[in-house]
Formats: sequence, structure tokens, C-alpha cells
Amino acid sequence: MLRETLSTAMKEAMKAKDTRRLSTVRMVQAAIKDRDIANRGTGKEEASEEEILGILQKLVKQREESAKLYDDAGRAELATQEREEIAVLKTFMPEQLSEEKVAEIVAGIIAETGAAGMKDMGKVMATLRERYAGQLDFAKASGTIKAQLS
Repeated sequence: MLRETLSTAMKEAMKAKDTRRLSTVRMVQAAIKDRDIANRGTGKEEASEEEILGILQKLVKQREESAKLYDDAGRAELATQEREEIAVLKTFMPEQLSEEKVAEIVAGIIAETGAAGMKDMGKVMATLRERYAGQLDFAKASGTIKAQLS
């Protein structure tokens, strides 16, 4: 489904002559194709929806880091370009969960899995990744899990 959405978005961007959107969608499709090729090499199938959401999340994170570096270096035009790409990428991702909602979900998963300490963090994180791929920043969720398990 997401592949079709990206394909349609690329066609629309071409028709509208929206170069930023077009280049960003092409970049996403190239990343997905790379993942498909890597999966084929290990005998797996094409990238799943969750993997594609993970790719989108990774690309957003890379753009955020780049924008920050460009801001620090005084390159406002490049930082703006990165932020425009982030905006395009986020249109293909599900709405991100708020920090309060993430804390609530983590508490529920901790209770469900019976996690008692830091040694169970991996179990909680795995369940979180399985259920909420693409809907939250797992680096921030990791901090929430640590806080609740300590």
C-alpha cells in the first residue's frame, strides 16, 4: 500500500513540477529498493510495510540531524532544504504518538510482559517495535522505558 502511495506521489510531483517532493520521493524509493535487494540476498521477501515505515523514520532522523548541523554551521539554505524533505517524508508516515501516550503504552506493555527491571528492557522494546513501528521515536521511547523500569 505504501509503495503504491509513493508511486502515485512521484507521478503527481512530476506533473506539478514539484522538484523537492519529486527528489525526496525518489530518494525514499531508492532506499526501499536497496532494502529489497538486501532482503533478496538473504532469502527474504520484499520490504514489509513495517520495514518501509522504519526506512522513512530513519530518513527523517537523518534529515533532522543534518538540519541541526547546517544550522550550527550557518548554512540556513541547506537546513531549510532538509526541513522541507522532512515535511515531505512525514506525509507518508502515520501520525506520531505524543510522549504522554507513549508513556501510557510503555506502562501497559511492562505490565503485560511482566518486565521487572532493566534486564527486561529488550522484551519491552521488541513488543513496542512490533506494535507501533513508524508511530514513535524509539530512541525517546527507550528513555521512557528506562525511567519506568528503574
